[in-house]
Amino acid sequence: MSMLEIQDLHVFYGAIHAIKGVSFEVQEHEIVTLIGANGAGKSTILNTIAGLLKPRSGQILFEGSSITATPASKMVRHGMALCPEGRRIFQQMTVRENLEMGGYSRPAAEVSPSVEEMFRRFPRLKEREKQVAGTLSGGEQQMLAMARALMSKPRLMMLDEPSMGLAPILVEQIFDIIRELHQAGTTILLVEQNAQMALSVADRAYVLETGTIAMSGPARDLLEDDSVRRAYLGS
Repeated sequence: MSMLEIQDLHVFYGAIHAIKGVSFEVQEHEIVTLIGANGAGKSTILNTIAGLLKPRSGQILFEGSSITATPASKMVRHGMALCPEGRRIFQQMTVRENLEMGGYSRPAAEVSPSVEEMFRRFPRLKEREKQVAGTLSGGEQQMLAMARALMSKPRLMMLDEPSMGLAPILVEQIFDIIRELHQAGTTILLVEQNAQMALSVADRAYVLETGTIAMSGPARDLLEDDSVRRAYLGS
């Protein structure tokens, strides 16, 4: 079953045609990744799906219903969460307060148990529970951003550049968490500059070039494709 379906999407920044007729789908319980060079349009697609940008034309279907005109403020209640590029945590709030904000759409009685669930899943955050979020390390901030998004119990989790700016050992930790979320049943749409890591964790992948899909297929096949390796994997 297609959880998310993008049909002939066109997105403009003023006169700049950023996304040019992109179509793809994400099946339930899959990890699908979008890879490509900087400026290829990966984050633009995620922001458009999340309602932060409006397409000029095309359709976005979530669980069979059009969400093309749905405002960003209502996406969480549809069962979708975006963990944005740059983390965008609430810098002046504590770790716990950030998590509580992530659960704003949930019944009040469910928020505290969900915070405790996040602390079990991310033990490092439990250790930092009362710490101001802006003082966390980069890896801890990424964990907090992911945990905050999970507080809404999304059926589709969109991750935008989760490894950005992190040391290699922290990148491994973040991708271990992505695997765990997938195994727990969360469907994931991943945008990632680190193509090697993205392809190693995904079921399927789409390669973007200047706003169009240049290649697609099983992630394992693209990982072994010579043209992909030369262009994105440095080999």
